Amino acid sequence: MPDELPAAAARAFDAHDAYERAAGGPAFVLTTTRFDATTTARDDSETEWALTYELEVRAPMLSAVTADAVGPAVEEGWFDTFALRLEDAPGAVRDSVDTDLDVTEEADDAVVTYSFEWGDPDRAAAIAKAFAEFVEGTYMEGVVPGYDYQQPVSEMLASARGAGGDEGSGDPMPL
Repeated sequence: MPDELPAAAARAFDAHDAYERAAGGPAFVLTTTRFDATTTARDDSETEWALTYELEVRAPMLSAVTADAVGPAVEEGWFDTFALRLEDAPGAVRDSVDTDLDVTEEADDAVVTYSFEWGDPDRAAAIAKAFAEFVEGTYMEGVVPGYDYQQPVSEMLASARGAGGDEGSGDPMPL
């Protein structure tokens, strides 16, 4: 992580209403998602006109948000499917974005990291936001039915049910 953000990136993220500066570091935290999403930028691109952006999203592993025990086969299958689906994030934006994706398990979190180069810092902030929202949506699509979910997933499921008009249906899954 760089010690200081390039000035153009800092201005763009400061101006974007979905981000706040991270306490104690040269990063910006996305405030529009339930999962921790942090973006940094550095001036080490191979092209003169672009900066390199790195988005890290921390989502809880399935077993970390269920009151029930989750078997290893279910957890591994869920994680592998989650990682595969995240490869489609560039399709969530109208721009052609080449990304490097890394998905790892760290303690009770699935840690998703996208790295990409972009020339326009304002657009890069929007791309990073779209990727973080894609991670959250992909996570929610992959929630396995039949478990008693805890925060933050239980609240996200309740919100999805309410938005879908299924508040009183008794259905266990909205998606």
